[in-house]
Amino acid sequence: MIPADLPDRLCAVEGVVAVALGGSRARGEQRPDSDWDLGLYYRGELDVRALRAVAVTVADDTDVALTAPGGWGPWVDGGGWLRVGGTAVDWIYRDLDRVHRIWTDCRTGRFEVGVQAGHPLGFYSSAYVGEVALCQVLADPTGELARLKEQAREYPPALADALVAGGWEAGFLLAGAAKASTAGDSGYVAGCLFRAVGVLAQVLHARAGRWLVNEKGMIAAAGRLPGAPPDFERRAQALLGAVGRSPAELAATISAARELVSEVVG
Repeated sequence: MIPADLPDRLCAVEGVVAVALGGSRARGEQRPDSDWDLGLYYRGELDVRALRAVAVTVADDTDVALTAPGGWGPWVDGGGWLRVGGTAVDWIYRDLDRVHRIWTDCRTGRFEVGVQAGHPLGFYSSAYVGEVALCQVLADPTGELARLKEQAREYPPALADALVAGGWEAGFLLAGAAKASTAGDSGYVAGCLFRAVGVLAQVLHARAGRWLVNEKGMIAAAGRLPGAPPDFERRAQALLGAVGRSPAELAATISAARELVSEVVG
């Protein structure tokens, strides 16, 4: 559990506009060992030194490492991994002006997929808005984050259309995987299959008007959606859990994947 006064103390730091609880705990899907994810929404210059001063008052270890914005890559702005009372509490920065720009993109059917450490599928820009839509606002003196959250409750039809249209990539990936399978290239086939399944998860979430913010748990979440093919989760996990090594084994896996792709995108 995070200290009750922590969100307000963070909002008192120069640059911090709002603080939100994200991840599985915000959605009520946490396990007992799940991290606490705090989104620190900032604007302009972020006073990292002042943030560190707050961190050392709550963290178990006073040697707290916080990055500057951009320290974790182009899409996950940065932050720090703390332990508070023996529990993992992650601070994750989000540039609020950039979130607003992405929200504008989403409403017009535009999204990006960027390379980002920790996101093997690639970071879908629409996740920024999904995070706001699914978060619990903890401190928001100006009300700006709460207003954005209210707007994001309605999934943009144009974004849904764009993500569904992007489903063509799944078949394209399997065509490439089939060429590599004849050489027994399990690694390449596995990579293609993972991305193909991820694309299908994006399509299913978009059709259902549900935000998808992370690869973790995406297959199970997609399988629970209305419109998902029968046994989607079991079949998708089976593809990734036993890709195969010989050309024959790889060909069989790709054939099963083609059936799943056909059922999702036609």
